[in-house]
Amino acid sequence: MMFSGTARAFCAVLLVLSVAACSGRGGGLFGSGGLDNEMSPETREQLVEAGAIPDPNRRTIFDLFQNSADPNVTVEVNRYLWNASLEILDFMPIEAADPFSGVIVFGYGTPPGAGRAYRATVYVNDPALDARSLRVALQSRGGAVSRETARQIEDAILTRARQLRIRDGDL
Repeated sequence: MMFSGTARAFCAVLLVLSVAACSGRGGGLFGSGGLDNEMSPETREQLVEAGAIPDPNRRTIFDLFQNSADPNVTVEVNRYLWNASLEILDFMPIEAADPFSGVIVFGYGTPPGAGRAYRATVYVNDPALDARSLRVALQSRGGAVSRETARQIEDAILTRARQLRIRDGDL
């Protein structure tokens, strides 16, 4: 089906107006109506959070897919769990530690008052102070240890992490 010259011109004008109305700068084709300039900053922020007006810091849809955080600076592990793991297992030597992936590898060490040596790998895999954020793999020279023993170590680390958080006042 062929369009006449008038229909083509009408479609072209409609397309241009549609694109201009979607502009992220200057309030689009019809402007902001002046209401945005008369609002207090608190009201504007509340309306942006509610989705009633567009976010002035967001320019295009492609901004949604950009990760502006520097991956070399952002640490995605819980610092309280990390420090509590180091404190609770301080009788073991540290073989490797990577705060960016949340893995601490401890060598064999004997806990005070015990005759059996253990080694552990601690995984802190979430920034939340939560039991799901922590996993401890424990091993002795004779092989794997019971899951209950590893769970007791996890509980001790979680308890110490909560104490550290309370001490810092970040309730």
